[in-house]
Amino acid sequence: MDSIDTLIHAKWIIPVEPAATVYTDHSLALHEGRILSILPQEQARRQYQADTVHELRHHALIPGLINCHTHAAMSLFRGLADDLPLMDWLQNHIWPAEGRWVNNEFVHDGTQLALAEMIRGGITCFNDMYFFPDETARIADLTGMRATVGLILIDFPTVWAADADEYLHKGLEVHDRFRHNPLISTAFAPHAPYTVSDPALEKVVTLAEELDLPIHMHVHETAFEVQQAQQDSGKRPIQRLQELGLVSPRLLAVHMTQLNDAEMSLFAQAGAHVVHCPESNLKLASGFCPVHALSLYGVNIAIGTDGAASNNDLDMLGEMRSAALLAKAVSQDASAIPAENALRMATINGAKALGLDHKIGSLVPGKAADITAINMDDLGTQPVYNPVSQIVYACTRQQVTDVWVAGKQLLRRQALTTIDEQAIKHKAQLWREKIYQADQHPENES
Repeated sequence: MDSIDTLIHAKWIIPVEPAATVYTDHSLALHEGRILSILPQEQARRQYQADTVHELRHHALIPGLINCHTHAAMSLFRGLADDLPLMDWLQNHIWPAEGRWVNNEFVHDGTQLALAEMIRGGITCFNDMYFFPDETARIADLTGMRATVGLILIDFPTVWAADADEYLHKGLEVHDRFRHNPLISTAFAPHAPYTVSDPALEKVVTLAEELDLPIHMHVHETAFEVQQAQQDSGKRPIQRLQELGLVSPRLLAVHMTQLNDAEMSLFAQAGAHVVHCPESNLKLASGFCPVHALSLYGVNIAIGTDGAASNNDLDMLGEMRSAALLAKAVSQDASAIPAENALRMATINGAKALGLDHKIGSLVPGKAADITAINMDDLGTQPVYNPVSQIVYACTRQQVTDVWVAGKQLLRRQALTTIDEQAIKHKAQLWREKIYQADQHPENES
């Protein structure tokens, strides 16, 4: 018998690749952080002697979910100002709160809170955009979570940097610090077309080519954004980005609720990626990403939660369901984005967008052992005719029991193994008391 680290026996294994594949009564063999093989349980029991064996008789194993767009530290603003128009929400609540509270400690504590929530929901990798990306990366690494941290770029000064040159300089320092870390990747993260100038975007294009990094950006989030750009420059933002060289396989364009056929065709031809955030767009009334139409053009579409300040959760199982249902409603086609496609959007499509599909996104021998186990033995998911359909349309994140990243178990029987849950809750309460009082009584702030 071969000696290995871990053997997981499960009722179903859904590898995502090959497509339309479900293995019943199979096992995953893991060794040194990677998937060694997928094979029938009886064969696995004969072939392998494992240090750790998991008997998950009622579970489905899927690739770890990939949250392709979020602002992790903003979890500390969850529920601060809900049910408000977008600009009221931003200008009178979120931006003042960020100006008052965001610092290294805020990002540390907010990121920890977000990671705990994401791991418990089966997320093994997240793509972040926020200030103090060095702290986000450090906490993710300490936790054992896989992350792509955004090297944030905005033209105006914040607590993180004073101008575009300083943002880029500090971002490159973060990249250099973590470039050999197996769990941490980086991406340039210019905030949006309306907050970053042409010269700064041209520098991003050059640096991204030199360093072979993705570019992560909010694009066409609202009708107002597009209308304002046309008034100011005579161009829609995507036209401007195309002229600057940003529309390429490196681009992850987030939200994309305002698109015409020419823009969808352009993205398909360029190999650019779209990151769909259905619940955040719904809550802020930003519009509808034409997911089904984009898929017909052949555009790679991933899913993100956005930040907890505008969602208000980091729940990729819920996001998958919303993405599938919304696509059907918007296209008026019940066959649009079937369950299998929604699962791909939350796994391998996200990995492709981040340039990590050679490592993660599917359960394939040789790839990293990033795995989520979902208990299907729940009243709400019985009977199971098709486990993929049940995962997308019926499962909740409370059914996630176990999570591995690079073979390391971060969630065991619904208990976090690398995060002190009670300590995080205590810190969140302390932040709540300070932030809420300032938000309710801004006249008392100096």
